[in-house]
Amino acid sequence: MSANKTDTFWRWLIAITVIFVLSLTLIVFASSYLEELTIAQQIQYRNQALTTTAIVFLGLAVLINAYYAAQRADAMQKNALAAEKSNEISIQNSQLTQDKLIVERFMGAITQLGHEKIETRTGAIYILERVAQDFPKEHWTIMEILTAFVRENAPTQTVDEQQRLEYSQPIYLGRHKSGARRTQKLELNTRETLPKIRRDIQAALTVIGRRNSLLEAENQKLDLRNTDIQRADLLGANLERADLRGANLCGADLRGSYLCGANLDGAKLAGSILYEANLLKANLNRATLCWANMNRANLQGANLRGANLLGASLRAANLCGANLYKANLQQATLKVANLSGAKLFLANLQWAKLGKANLHLAGLIGANLQGANLNGANLSGANLNAAKLQQTEIFFANLTAASFAEADLDKANLMGSDLNQASLYQANLSGTNLMGANLADANFCDVKLEGAILTGAKNVELQQIKMALGDRTTRLPDYLEAPVDWRQSG
Repeated sequence: MSANKTDTFWRWLIAITVIFVLSLTLIVFASSYLEELTIAQQIQYRNQALTTTAIVFLGLAVLINAYYAAQRADAMQKNALAAEKSNEISIQNSQLTQDKLIVERFMGAITQLGHEKIETRTGAIYILERVAQDFPKEHWTIMEILTAFVRENAPTQTVDEQQRLEYSQPIYLGRHKSGARRTQKLELNTRETLPKIRRDIQAALTVIGRRNSLLEAENQKLDLRNTDIQRADLLGANLERADLRGANLCGADLRGSYLCGANLDGAKLAGSILYEANLLKANLNRATLCWANMNRANLQGANLRGANLLGASLRAANLCGANLYKANLQQATLKVANLSGAKLFLANLQWAKLGKANLHLAGLIGANLQGANLNGANLSGANLNAAKLQQTEIFFANLTAASFAEADLDKANLMGSDLNQASLYQANLSGTNLMGANLADANFCDVKLEGAILTGAKNVELQQIKMALGDRTTRLPDYLEAPVDWRQSG
């Protein structure tokens, strides 16, 4: 109880005592005159005296009770403050103990990372993982330690060493009499040729790949630049927004891995397994992906500008809106792949397999599709201006409103394809097979049709034929007669 409250209490107590004494004096004084009063008056005065006395005693009791209650509250407040202070001291001691424990475990594990025995280094890595789990505030520090460990112990090889492991380009040897393509390619057996990854490096990558990324800030990105982690096991690893520029991941197992927004500029992923990997908006500029397995991978909006995808398998992959400018897709498998709106300007798609692929509104200006297979593909609205499509197979494809201006379709096979409203301005269709194709409203202005086969073609009009450039070798539908200038040439 404060001093002010105590003084107030005592002032009230003195006042009540004075009133009590005065009341008793009045009662005694009045009692001397009781004999002069009547019995009724005497009873009334006695009752008033008793009532006054009772009120005085009650007030005194209340004040005394309030005083002791205040004393108890003051004592409880002091005890609470003492307990709070004790708790703060306990928390501080606990924090100091925890910090000391972290420092001890940190220092012990970091010291062991430099141990000569690989078993000790591997154990230290898993100790650091446990520290990151037990103390979330140290999560990112530990991730930086582990990525630095990988960079320091697995730097990329020299150019001479790496050239020894490069996948060779295929050599096109023409066609057999049966029409089958023959190619010679040298593929590495990654499990036999590529070096095995060290166990401690693999342990560090495993810990990094299964970390709790929710503890990381937007600007915190894993730094694994220029690391040699060939044949690494990164199955289902979380490498979101990781910096892997120049990293060597040849033969790595990245099935189901999460690489959204990752930077793989110039990375080497030859022979790697990226089945069902998520590479949404990843940067694969100039990356090497020769013979990689990217079936069902999500590459939507990814940057594959200048990437080498020679012989890569992208069956049912999602490449919607991807940038494949000048990418090398020779002999790549893109069956049932989604390339809607993809940018394939000047891309090399020689002998690529694009059966039933979705290339709606895709940009293929100047692309090389020589010998490619586009059977059943959807190329509606696609831009194939100046594209090279010699000997390309485009059976029963959807080419509605596609643009083939100045494209070279020499000896291409477009049998049964839908070319409704397609623009073929100045295209070369010499020797092209258009049997059963739908040519309604197609633009044949200055189209070369020497040796082309239009037998059974649908919706061909004489006006279209007159705009084209043909000769006696051009085979028209039975209901059309070749223009006079055609019959005189060829």
